[in-house]
Amino acid sequence: MIRVIQNKDLAAITDIYNYYISSTTATFEEENVTTLTMQGRVDKVHTANLPWLVAENESGIVVGYAYATKWRERFAYRFSVEVTVYLSPEHEKQGYGSLLYDALFTELKTRSVHTVIGGITLPNPASIALHEKFGMKQVAHFKEVGFKFDNWQDTGYWQGVL
Repeated sequence: MIRVIQNKDLAAITDIYNYYISSTTATFEEENVTTLTMQGRVDKVHTANLPWLVAENESGIVVGYAYATKWRERFAYRFSVEVTVYLSPEHEKQGYGSLLYDALFTELKTRSVHTVIGGITLPNPASIALHEKFGMKQVAHFKEVGFKFDNWQDTGYWQGVL
């Protein structure tokens, strides 16, 4: 089930995100975040009138989340957002990412969002496949822009028009 995030989900999404901080290059953050920090991020998304969704499995466990943030602050960018999805590592490749993006993009259309942009640390074939499944195309590749785990990391950007 895909639904709007609730306060009771904060610990679960914080745990999911902290896995990616400590174990992967999917995010360039290097210090684990607290539920209070995550609450602030959720509040910022909601203040911008953008969605933050969670996926629950059949047992009611939160297994992932997706949200949109403003692409840039200037008024002319108001119809463009950056989209993000994270899944618990135990629930990857089970269709939750597609369910989350499908629901997120549907919700974004109702809010007059025109363009979605996704940033991906490269290489990441699974994330690339998910974004391209939703019609997004690679529009940029930045070499060695992040430094994590003692290595330079590339990022790419994918863009789609809703």
